[in-house]
Order: sequence, then structure tokens, then C-alpha cells
Amino acid sequence: MHLAAGLLWLIHFLPLPVIAAIGRGLGNLLWLFARERRNVVRTNLRLCFPDMPEAEREALGREHVRLVTRSYVERCLAWWSSEARIRRLVRIEGLENFKVLAAQRATILLVPHFVGLDMCATRLALEINAVSIYANQKRNPLLSRLLLRGRSRFGDQLLLSRQEGVRSTVKAMRDGRPFYYLPDLDYGRRDAIFVPFFGVPAATITGLPRLAQLGRAAVVPCVACMLPGGAGYVLKLGDPWDDFPSNDVEADTRRMNEAIEQAVRQMPAQYYWVHKRFKTRPHGEAKFY
Repeated sequence: MHLAAGLLWLIHFLPLPVIAAIGRGLGNLLWLFARERRNVVRTNLRLCFPDMPEAEREALGREHVRLVTRSYVERCLAWWSSEARIRRLVRIEGLENFKVLAAQRATILLVPHFVGLDMCATRLALEINAVSIYANQKRNPLLSRLLLRGRSRFGDQLLLSRQEGVRSTVKAMRDGRPFYYLPDLDYGRRDAIFVPFFGVPAATITGLPRLAQLGRAAVVPCVACMLPGGAGYVLKLGDPWDDFPSNDVEADTRRMNEAIEQAVRQMPAQYYWVHKRFKTRPHGEAKFY
């Protein structure tokens, strides 16, 4: 890992189009040799886009792996590039409106797992002091340090482990920190219910409506977009949701998944299909992977 980190440090000096080409090339190799992840991608796309022709799904899967690998390589920019370069590489839409809202009340940024979210999180840290939750990479301490570096090197970011619980997150929101929240992975049965995602029952944590209620917070969609050809990134901050949360946790969680679906349909190759989103199944239902 130390050798890989050293190579990434050298790569970060290159122009972004060159870095993007390196990432795409490695993605082609990953598609050929990472059999398990390739099968996960194929399974997810088959479940979510059953009416898409198989050849089209296969092309979408290949492109997705290229973009995922690009994002891994381009994290070197978040870890070591200057503030000025990061500002040039990532454009934020809707920032001023969001700052006005965040000055008035607690806010939760709903961040679906698109491939550009790490670079965009680093860029956003130049504008706001947020709170977010991270997963400690126990098997790879160096990677864990680098990921934390990317998210915390600018501003005064508060990074909480999953073990620190809801109370610390709510307190941080009430103290004026927007919550950069990524709730759309399969975290198992704990605190989750089954609601549809692209028509497939998916174990989905109910944290968004619960935290919005506890923190009296507005929910703002936050979508990271990787531009083609190494042209950079765009982070899109949407309008706050109306009438959220309601008194129906299941309906609110379903609404979250529907909103993420809409974003995914706009750029399907950039969603995190390498994740086993449907790993947890209702009791008695066969496994997909």
C-alpha cells in the first residue's frame, strides 16, 4: 500500500486528463480480472434495469468500472493538490442558496454514492464546516489516514465514527454544521427497513427522516458529477425538500430511494454499482450474489 500511495503522490502532479486516462486504463484491467466485482455490477444492473438490452447493460457496466477506477486514482488530487487547484477542478452549483439556508436552520446534505463524491467533499470543505460519518478501514490503516486527510485537510471538519452514534451528529447539526450524509448502502438489518430501490426490496436505513426530525433539519440533495474527459467535477446542491419528514418513516425512506433513483437515471454509469446493494434479503428470500 505504501508503494501505491507513493505512485499516487507522483500522479497527482499530472494534468487531470492524463490522470483520468490512467484511471480508465486501469478500469479496463479491473473489468477483465476482478471477477467478483464484475459479477456484482452485472447483477445490480440486471436487477435495476431489467428491460435494458443485455449488450447495453454490459457496456454500462464496463463504463462504470472505468469511472470507479478513475475516481480511486483521482483521489490523489483530494489528498495532495493545492486549494487553488481543487477550486478549479470542482464547480459547485447552488452554493449561495445553500449557505443562506444553512445560516437559518440545521441542514442535512443527502449524498448518494456517486463516484465523484470524495473529490466533491474535499471541494465543499473549502466552503463549509460540516459533520460527516466515516468507516474506519481497519484492514488498511494507511488508506484510512489518506481518506480522512482528503475529507479534513481544509476548514474545521468534524468526522465521527459510526460508533459515536446519533447524539453527536444531532448536536453538531444543532451547532450549525451541515451533515454530509451517505445513507444509501446496504448496512445490514440494523436500523433498516425494506423499501424498493428500482423496484427491488432493499435494506435501507431510516436515518434520514429520523435525523431530520431530531435535528429539525432541512434535507438538501447533494449530487456529485464527474465530467467526461478529465474536465473536472460538478457538485449540485438542490432545493430543500418540502414536507419532510412526515409522520411515516417508511414513506419518508421510500421517498429518499425514489429521489436517488431519479439522480441515478440521469447518469447511471456513475452510481456505485460495485457495492452489493441488495446483499441483505427479506427472510426466506434467495440471495442475489
